[in-house]
This record gives sequence, structure tokens and C-alpha cells, in this order.
Amino acid sequence: MKILGLDSSGIVASVAVVEDDTMIAEYSVNYKKTHSQTLLPMLDEVAKMTELDLNTIDAIAVAGGPGSFTGLRIGSATAKGLGLALEKPLISVPTVEALAFNLYDVQGLICPIMDARRNQVYTGIYRFEDHKLQVVEEQMAVPVGELLEKLNGYGQQVTFLGDGVPVFRETILEKAEFSCSFAPAHVNRQRAAAVAALGLVYYQEGRYETAREHMPDYLRVSQAERERAEREKARQQAESGEAVQ
Repeated sequence: MKILGLDSSGIVASVAVVEDDTMIAEYSVNYKKTHSQTLLPMLDEVAKMTELDLNTIDAIAVAGGPGSFTGLRIGSATAKGLGLALEKPLISVPTVEALAFNLYDVQGLICPIMDARRNQVYTGIYRFEDHKLQVVEEQMAVPVGELLEKLNGYGQQVTFLGDGVPVFRETILEKAEFSCSFAPAHVNRQRAAAVAALGLVYYQEGRYETAREHMPDYLRVSQAERERAEREKARQQAESGEAVQ
């Protein structure tokens, strides 16, 4: 099977093509550029360099969230557009699961952390058993302190990765009551090859959908939605106070 992988869930923009156990191509950029300007040109370059006919792919795997709201929308729209045009199924791969899959067969627990701002992280807890990724705790948006309390309760070796590491590394080292390590540069960020490879596993398990069905998983409401809710709450409280008077 040939899987096209897309990941624009964070700062990294990444495109890859994986065929069975072989990575045909991967193009990743971890730089301050707008994914709307980079993702399709990167795909065009991959297709050109590998003489890829997009009609020959079997499915499109996309990082389905959590992550940057804008980045997820761009990745979702790109995958949906390709899926509709090519009449191919989509495989929505949870972002932090794909990150964990970077550390294939690592011993102990794997904890991807993405900076979700407001002292929170997008995360999940994973391990490998019999060469298969196992979900210990589903992906979630939590304060970093709460995550470390959870990990302290397991008392196992933990490997961290993701863009939240530079932000919270000192906090982790200060509060961790377990042995921990941090993944090296070549596997510590989102990679479309991991999305595609894990997507292949999910496809074989029947975990795929049509392009029309696909929706990103944001895990929490956006800042704009939070601010709108706060304004609405303040308005209702003001009107309630006026009514009492």
C-alpha cells in the first residue's frame, strides 16, 4: 500500500510518501512560514522528485489533532481536497500518537508534549508492547503540572518529545520523580512519515473515513471562542444585574 502523509499540526510542515515498509520521500520544514504557503508546494516537490502519480496512492493520512487550530484546518482542508479530487479515503491520525510513533520500540513510557499555551500541553501517554503502540492515556489538553503528577504516579522511565520540551524542560526536571530523557533532534518533532506509517497500521485495522467525513480534533475550543464565551457571560451577568435593580 502507498500512503501519503500530511502534518501541519504545529510549527513543522511535513509531507511524506510511505509504501509498505519503505519511506519513498519526506519533506519537512521547521521554520516560521505559513503552512498555507508551503504544504502544497512541498507536496508538488515530493511528487516531482519521485515521479509520483497521486492517483496511485491508496489513502491519505493526516495529523488529525490536537495542535495549532490554523495548522490543523490547513492540513484538514488539504487532505479533504485531495481525497475528494482523487477519490481516496482519509486516515485521521491523532497528532500526539504519531509523535509517539517516532520513538518506535523505545522502552518505558513515551510522552509527547505540544505547547498549548496558558501553561497547558497537548499530550498523551504511550508505550510499546510486542512492537505495537499502546495507548496508556488518551490524548488530552492539561496543565503541565497535572501531567507530571500523572507520570509520577506511574514511576517509570519516560521519554519526552515535542515542541513543548524546550518550554517545559526545566519544570519537568524540577518536578519529575522518575527517570526521564528527551528525544534527539531527528525524532523530536512532527514527521509526516510517522503519520503515514501509523496511518497504514490504522488503515489495516479499518480505521479510515471518507474525505467528506473528516474533521480535525481540536481537543479544546479556540481562544477566539473562549473570548466570545467570556464576553457573552459578562453580557448576561450585566443584564441580570440590571434586572435585579
